[in-house]
Order: sequence, then structure tokens, then C-alpha cells
Amino acid sequence: MAEAADFQGTSPSPARRWLRRTGALLAGAPLLAGLLQLPAAAPAQAATSDTVDVSLDSLTPSTPTDGDTLTVSGTVTNNGKQAVTNAHVGLRVGPHLDTRSAIDNTAKHSDDLQASVGSEVGGKYVEKFAQLTPGVAEHFSISVPVDKLDLGQDGVYEFDVSLSGKSSAQPWDQVLGIQRTFLPWQPAESDTRTKTTYLWPLISSVHVMAKTGAGERQTPVFRNDDLAKEIAPGGRLAQMLALGKDLDVTWVIDPDLLASVDAMVGNYRIKGPGDTTTAGTHQAVAKQWLADLQEAVAGKEVVALPFADPDLASLAHNGTSVTGSLSHLKDATDVAATTVQTVLHVTPDTDFAWPVDGAVDPSIIKVATSAGADKVIARSDSLQETGSLSYTPSAARPIGSGTTAVVADARLSTAFEGDLTKAGSTTLAVQRFLAQSLELGSQTDKQRSIVVAPQRMPSIAQVQAMAQALTGLRDSNWSESQELSEAAKAKPDPGATTRIPSTSAYPSSLREQELPRSAFEQIARTEDKLENFKVILTDQSRVVTPFGRAMNREMSVSWRGSSSKADGFRQGVENYIDDLAQQVKLIDKSETKLSGRSATIPVTVQNNLVQPVDHLVLRLTSTMPTRLKIGDKAYMEQNVTVSGGHSQSVKFTTSANANGRVTVIAQLYTQDGQEYGAPVTFDVKVTEVTPTVMLVIGGGVLLLVLAGFRMYTQRKRAAARQAEDDGPDEAGEGTDGPENPEGPEDHPTQESGGGSRADDQGQPSDPTPDTAPESADPSGTGERVDR
Repeated sequence: MAEAADFQGTSPSPARRWLRRTGALLAGAPLLAGLLQLPAAAPAQAATSDTVDVSLDSLTPSTPTDGDTLTVSGTVTNNGKQAVTNAHVGLRVGPHLDTRSAIDNTAKHSDDLQASVGSEVGGKYVEKFAQLTPGVAEHFSISVPVDKLDLGQDGVYEFDVSLSGKSSAQPWDQVLGIQRTFLPWQPAESDTRTKTTYLWPLISSVHVMAKTGAGERQTPVFRNDDLAKEIAPGGRLAQMLALGKDLDVTWVIDPDLLASVDAMVGNYRIKGPGDTTTAGTHQAVAKQWLADLQEAVAGKEVVALPFADPDLASLAHNGTSVTGSLSHLKDATDVAATTVQTVLHVTPDTDFAWPVDGAVDPSIIKVATSAGADKVIARSDSLQETGSLSYTPSAARPIGSGTTAVVADARLSTAFEGDLTKAGSTTLAVQRFLAQSLELGSQTDKQRSIVVAPQRMPSIAQVQAMAQALTGLRDSNWSESQELSEAAKAKPDPGATTRIPSTSAYPSSLREQELPRSAFEQIARTEDKLENFKVILTDQSRVVTPFGRAMNREMSVSWRGSSSKADGFRQGVENYIDDLAQQVKLIDKSETKLSGRSATIPVTVQNNLVQPVDHLVLRLTSTMPTRLKIGDKAYMEQNVTVSGGHSQSVKFTTSANANGRVTVIAQLYTQDGQEYGAPVTFDVKVTEVTPTVMLVIGGGVLLLVLAGFRMYTQRKRAAARQAEDDGPDEAGEGTDGPENPEGPEDHPTQESGGGSRADDQGQPSDPTPDTAPESADPSGTGERVDR
């Protein structure tokens, strides 16, 4: 009332201020007294956060039955700043969880002290610690007979491991740390066991490059030495093989992995800085891994993915509008079975397609089935139930056009994602997986076929957790293994959804990782270059096969999250096809001089490839056919064949009609008329002989002929007169007397008014032409070209 009596904006009087303060104190006194009289806290919920971290490192057996002894071990670590005294680790059985959602909710609050906790088993089934020093981890291990846990009906129970104790700041008994997990309880054989299919993926990233080592053997070149690390003892793929061989699983294999490891058995190279490579040295490791895999899959179901595991979603969303993209998926599917049969000596099933994370939409289904697959592995968080089913239906769903969607259970498939490097994380993941499996089986009396499709490339820790869970599932009383092909044939639940979600419902997080349209355009460009190049080869398989597999690798799922590396790989493939194509080329020519009416022009084709090239046409074209013709027209073509590592000169006959410089273009073509390589352009300088010059030269030649003829006739007459004068002279000398040394006076060397004597050097002529008249036949094979 005092406040109400004060006018707004004025200061209260001292008396009123005293009355206000006194009233406030009197009003708060009862509240303060009540707070002082409150108890400290309930023992189980005093702390608002974990003062002590409880790690549950192992729980065995993971699926206990009657008569078993449950052993729980782990560590407790004091995270506070004060020592914890009179501490002990105890076991608590929480509520019975009767839905899969209840299991999920408990897992979200696995270490929350504010959530409810069960009653402690107590007695001797605890481990005591006089003191827990801050920051120091203490190990514990407790064994308890299962019948002491007072478990009731079959099903999943919350199972807690707690640390209770005191601290100087809170000197009363309370729960300072807790770890919740799950205890599947099915001691007797289930009337209807769940048929469980677990996919065991042997998939790796792209390792082999398109480029091969020089020489006839085409030595494979690897991007790095990571694959050797994966298959070496202790490596990820070595662990998958070692653990998977003893499990009831369906092997899902990328044939590219098999081809890559098989390539390592022989000589192979590892890419170094720049264009350098080093010799690979893990042949023995590769050979042993393949031998072990052959033994592991013998008699087991093997599903082969298309070669290099193409990204079906990227292709569906960004690649189908690019011509030829779907043909690469068909090629990858066709080569898959052959690769697996060749390397593993088993016949795989190639009828399954597996989009990333099992996420589907109509376009993905269409692409997945375009290459021949009639079964698509989806996941229940994509193909979600829209009906009123109260249980998880079987995996097989007919979705039309003879296609079956095999829907993997999302909870079980994602159970081992995340960081499982710590033992505590692994134990929690395993127990949660087993709990979900049991709860799924107890939903209905109907027997169902369930498929589990884990992440494509699990880490070593994830693989070990998966193997541990499958071992527990094998020992359980509610599940039995089944092959994937059998799960796909199982009778579908009538109420299960068969409606494929729309394209707009596709997860944006997955779409952001897809290969862009530009990636498929680059692949198409590389394909065009390959088509243009292969037609000139005498052994196309040496190029078509490795480049075909390289283009499959460009579409691999493994590039998700590595866009820059994907760009680099694609560019490397395109650069390499350009480099190979440029090994067959025309040699540059300098200016050529042409004198006379006709001559031949040689053009040289060089082949630096290992194999011969054929089906090439060389065309020589005159840009001014009125001045210079090639053959009898503006251009002339000749077929070309060049041996590997050699050059070949091709000669063209030309004819000149006028003086001047003419530009000539040499261009290689394939036999289907496509330009091959860059043209070579050069000038031909024509010095034509004109009719006037020819007349002068002809007159000079005629004079020489006439002069020669006259000299001949004069010498003949002189010889005749000499013979007449050589009879017996007046001195009575015989005809055998000495010759007259000077000769007759009338033996002239030049005659007045006559032509001159033929000069020894003849008439002056034009300079020697660069292209003298010669045979137009092709030259010999030529010399080998240094590479």
C-alpha cells in the first residue's frame, strides 16, 4: 500500500522506505525458514550432472539365458575437483521396455542422472572404492547370476551401471554417475524366429588410375598406397574378411575392389609427385587377401554391385539428361559378374541395386532398374510406413513393373555409425542393436524377414562392433540368418507400404553430396574422345578396357564428400586420353620451294604409341588450287598405316600453274570423316616456268643442236679430204709416213656468221628445287621414334 500511495516519479519518504523494507523481511522470513528445513536431496538424484563418468566396456553374455552369470566390466573416472569417498559401483535393473521407441528414448538419456533409475541389485554384487581421485580412471568388474536380477517376462529391460558415493561438498550418499544400456531377455526358444539378413559390404574407394606404365604390359598405376594398408593384417578390409568369414552374412562386393587387389598381385606402380611413380611392393599381401577371400565366400551368397559402385542417385538426379550416362551403368553391370567370377571363382548375384543410404525416389528406381537389376535395396527411413501396421513388416515390397524393393530396417542398419573407438561406445551400440532386434521380433507372432544394410565402408571399430553384435544374434533364441535373395522372395506383408516417396522428399543432406551435372558432361566428353581415338588402333582393347573402367570409377559413390578429389580424377582421365591421342600426329613442316610444273611434297606422320595405327586418312589441301593443285584438284587423300614407335612419310604429287606462295593444309582424318589431331599448315613457294621463258630456252637449245650438227658435218668433210691427200707424195714416201702435225688450213674452229660452239657448262638454270620430281610412292617404314 505504501508503494501505491507514492506518486509516480517522486521519492518516498524515509518513514515509508523503512516500512517497505521491514515488510519485505517479514514476508520472506517464513520462506527462508522453510528452505533451511528441507532435506539435502533424494540419494539417487542429488547431482544434476555426472560428477563421475561411468564407462561400460563389456557385458557378457550379451544375450543371457537361465543359468548364466552376467559379467559387467568398465571404468569409473572422477571428473570433479574433489575426491569421492565411500564409493561403489552397483547394478540396477530398470523398467521393461515394450516398444522400439522406448528403446530409442532410453538411449538418448543413457547417462542422464535426472532420468529415473532402477533399484540396485545390492548385496555382494557391487565393487567398492574407498576413494576416487579426480582425473584417475578406476577399473571395475562385477559378476552376478542372472537369476539374482529378478527378470520377469521375456523382452528388453533397461540395465544401469551406477556409481554412488560422497564428496566433501555433498557429504551424503548419492548417485554421481550412471550408464544405461539394455538387457535382451529371451531365455527360451522363440516360437517364431525372425529371419535376419545382414549385408557385409566389401567396398573401398577408387584406387587405380586410368594411366598405365609405359610399355606392352600396361602396368597399373595406383593413386596412392592406401589399398595396401586396408588389406594388410590389421587393416580395415583385412578385419572385415577375418571377422566376416565366421559370420552368417551376405557378402556385397564391389568388383572394382577385386580388380584392384588382383592388379596388385603382379607388377604395379604408385603415383608420386608430378609424373613420377614408384614400384609397388605389396604383391604378397594382395595374393594372401584374395586367397583368404576365395575361401571365405565359398558356398556363401555373393552379391556383386556394378563395377566401381556407381552413384545411382547422382546419375538419376543429374546425369540422365547427359547423353550416354546410362550406358556406363550398363557397362558397369555387365562387367561385374565377369570380374567376380574371374577373381573369386564364384557366380555372383547381379540383380540388386543399392542406392546411397537406401534413399529412393521414382527417378532412382528407374535408373537402378535400367541396367537389369530388378531388386532395389531401400531403407525404412526412406520408404516409410504410411499405413496402420503395429509392427515392422518384412523387407520385400512389390513396387510395380516386376521390381521388388528390399527395405532394410533403419534402426538396425544405422546402429553402428559414429565413433566406436571406445569400448564403452561399442558395448552400448551392440546391446542396443540386440534389444531392437528382440523387440522387433516380439511385436507380432508372424515370422518376418528383416534386412540390415549397414554403412558401405565401416571403420575398423565399427566392423568389430558389427561382428560382436552378429555373434550375439547368432547365439540368441529369437533370430536366424537368411540370405538376401531369400529375403527378397519372402511373402510381403499385405499392409506394408509400396509407395515410393516423391523426388522432393529426397534428403537434402544427401543431395548436397551428389556428383553435379558437369561431372557427367566431362565423362561424356571423355567418352567422345575415346571413340574418336580407338578407331585408329589395331588393338582397341588396350585402351577401351582401361578407359571404360576409369569412367565407371568417375561415377563412384566413394567420391561423396570428396568433390575436389573427384574433379581431379576426372580431369586426369580426360588429360590422359588427350595425351595418348596426341602421340599420333603430323610433324610440322617449314616453307617448301617448288620449281617446275610438277613435284612431290612429303608429309610425315609420327606414331609414338606402342601399337600400330591404321584406318587413318591424310588429306593435303591447297588453299589456292588455281596456282597449285594437289594431284589434279584442290586436295588429295591417302590412307595411312604407321607401326608402333615409328614415323611414315606420305608423298603427294603437285602441279603448279602460276608463281607465288600458296598455303597448304595437312590434316589427319579417321575413316568415318572425323578430324584427328591438329592440322599442320605450311607455305609452298611456287616458281612457275612461263611460256616466254620456255621459248627462249627452247631457241637456245635449238641453236646448240644446229651448231653441233654443223661441226659434225665439217669434220666429216675434212676427214674425207685428208684421206684423199694421204696418197704417195713426190718424194716417193709411202702412205705410212708421219702425220701432218698442224692439219689442213680449212679445219675451222669458228665460222663467220655461224652459231657458237657448245659451251662446256651449258645454259644457266634455276636453283635446285626443294621438291625435286621423284616417285610419289610412299616411303619405307622409317626409323623408330625415340619416346
